[in-house]
Amino acid sequence: MTTPAVFLDRDGTLIHEVGYLDRLDRIEFFPWSVDAVRLLNRAGFRVIVVTNQAGVARGFFDEAFLAEAHRHIDDRLRAGQALVDAFYYCPHHPEGRVERYRVACECRKPKTGMMRAAAESLDLDLARSFVVGDRWGDVQMAQAAGSRGILVRTGYGQTEEQNPQEGTEADLVADHLMDAVAWILRTAGGA
Repeated sequence: MTTPAVFLDRDGTLIHEVGYLDRLDRIEFFPWSVDAVRLLNRAGFRVIVVTNQAGVARGFFDEAFLAEAHRHIDDRLRAGQALVDAFYYCPHHPEGRVERYRVACECRKPKTGMMRAAAESLDLDLARSFVVGDRWGDVQMAQAAGSRGILVRTGYGQTEEQNPQEGTEADLVADHLMDAVAWILRTAGGA
């Protein structure tokens, strides 16, 4: 595995947190998101979105809507010359209403299933990779995969920062994605 990646949480990190995102008109990018992804692309990182989407298991929306939402996000990024290499999501939840998604799986963060699947498909070096998210679960996933984890204060991040998790320490707590990307680029010296 040769290529480093930056794994981005979707809601609260790349786009605004709106609860269960169930309509395209609720997708709102942070003003720095497109530029941040483009900087990662130019530095040679693969950019992967990894997102828990329990709304599928809870019956709030289906996987077809998720695919549509990710196409919409991808189109917006591409319009700004930014590229997400892949979108991975976990539709499961052990307390879901939709029986086929009511499972304890290996892909739900903080477990590493989404990262491992991306690493296998895209030939990624997890030891040289980063995870950026607004929840301690994102940082825990990074730690479990041998990557570096960054907590951003957008989305739920400020609340999460005030409630540290025993045994979980972020490599960085940043105000937002652009600050995280600046640190990644300084730390990694490019990819």
